[in-house]
Amino acid sequence: MSKTSPATPTKTPKETKGSVSAVPGSSGGSSGGIFDLHSTFGQVTFIAIVAAIAVLIQTLPRDFLAQIGRSACPNACPEDTQKSLQPPVIITPPQPSFVIYNPRSRRDDHLYHVKTVLKRLGFSQARNDSEDWDLMWAHDYPFLRLPSLREMEDYQVVNHFPGSGFITNKVDLALTESKYIPKAFRLPEDVDKFQEYVKEHPNKEFVQKHNQHRHIYLKTVPEINLSDNDTFIQEYMSNPLLVDGKKFDIGAYTVITSIDPLRAYVYHGDYLLRFCPVEYHPFSKDNVDKYVVGDDYTPIWEMESLKDFHLTFGFGMKDSLDAHLRTKGQEPRVIWEQIHDSIREVLLRKEHLLKNSLQRFRTRRNFFEFMRFDFIIDENLRVFLLEANMSPNLSSAHFKPNQLLYEQVIYNVLKLVGIGSALQRESLETGSSDEEAMQSSLKNIVVSANECAGELCRASCDDSKCKLCRQCLSRDDLAVLHAAYREHSNRGDMLRIFPVSEHPDQDALNPRNALMSRWFSEKCQIDSTFC
Repeated sequence: MSKTSPATPTKTPKETKGSVSAVPGSSGGSSGGIFDLHSTFGQVTFIAIVAAIAVLIQTLPRDFLAQIGRSACPNACPEDTQKSLQPPVIITPPQPSFVIYNPRSRRDDHLYHVKTVLKRLGFSQARNDSEDWDLMWAHDYPFLRLPSLREMEDYQVVNHFPGSGFITNKVDLALTESKYIPKAFRLPEDVDKFQEYVKEHPNKEFVQKHNQHRHIYLKTVPEINLSDNDTFIQEYMSNPLLVDGKKFDIGAYTVITSIDPLRAYVYHGDYLLRFCPVEYHPFSKDNVDKYVVGDDYTPIWEMESLKDFHLTFGFGMKDSLDAHLRTKGQEPRVIWEQIHDSIREVLLRKEHLLKNSLQRFRTRRNFFEFMRFDFIIDENLRVFLLEANMSPNLSSAHFKPNQLLYEQVIYNVLKLVGIGSALQRESLETGSSDEEAMQSSLKNIVVSANECAGELCRASCDDSKCKLCRQCLSRDDLAVLHAAYREHSNRGDMLRIFPVSEHPDQDALNPRNALMSRWFSEKCQIDSTFC
């Protein structure tokens, strides 16, 4: 007969309602068992075990239970179990959207890189006839056919300015008075002026250009059809700078972010170099491939003097040309200085025309202009501006290696104008006050601390030194300065060419441009990157 410990309770025939059955080796009844919920000890023990199980479950792999379920019924689980084992539905948050305006064609293959970069930046493409969009990328000038653009929402953006044709129209640009633009004459209005110019410069040569298309022909004066009103005449630069015997042009990608005040940038990460397919000498005016750069140009990687810099050492087109010119004892810096100055000069001459065009629109902040200015260089490194392309070619279908250039240009342009922001957002609408202040706040735009705190500026805003003081700035002025600061922060490889910190003819600037120029000058004294 075995001995029974005094602590071992006597079994009862039935469990009391609400009690927990005893397990082997445990205490039953209501007097101190570890699972007896009537006792404090049992309650504490129960809670501790439940908590331990919960912690254990948390430490299991996320799909552990799903794997058990799949192994238990791999072929025929109940319907509710199958639903529970489905992968979670990923809900894509709303994205800012873009549309393409390209009325001449139903295809937009030539804008593949534009669409690619926008999608990488979190944009989705909407139907081209949609009115609910954040960005319109217009391959053609959109403002004549789409009068609704005059009443855009504040957050909507178009990649052209109203009136940009005053810059990109071939005839209008050619007739602009500039030391960088070869003398030009409109037909038939300027026939008398042309004939007088020929008498004064009998050794000059001229090309006859179509007003809209690329047809360009070098002609003697007697060969020129002076009654062809679809063309204009322009002086020909007959001593071009040659590389490996070939004439070439330089394309400078340019962005206007604001009109009145004017702010303009060039993409300084690289410039597009295109070489004629045929050597210039011996010259023949009947062979346009010798002096006109067409679609079938020679790319830089096929140029003997440049391809080593470009392919072997990895330099861009600009830096490869610079290196080549230095081997010839020439200083290329003067080329880029003239290019920037010529663009700046043209934009300042045309700004009032764009400003007038903007008056028909509800706001002037819905636009930016992205274009490419094309130049040729003579053998003395003198720069001549030939044309400005409103919708420059951004397709690498013909030359695949140009993909990197185009996508970097597009990315830098979009980042500069605030479209390529790293912020996650549903649209381009203005964010919360905290979000906006995070990007630029008052301390980022105020300048001239000592002058603004002085008695003169405290008393009045009349003095020019006080115009940039906080108390003298209007709400519109503050918005302009915030935009300028954010452009500077987001500029990437974009180089500001206007305003410059010290404009050579400050008195010739209109008041808003003068104020903008002075702000950059003041910021330059605080931070040299603004210079």
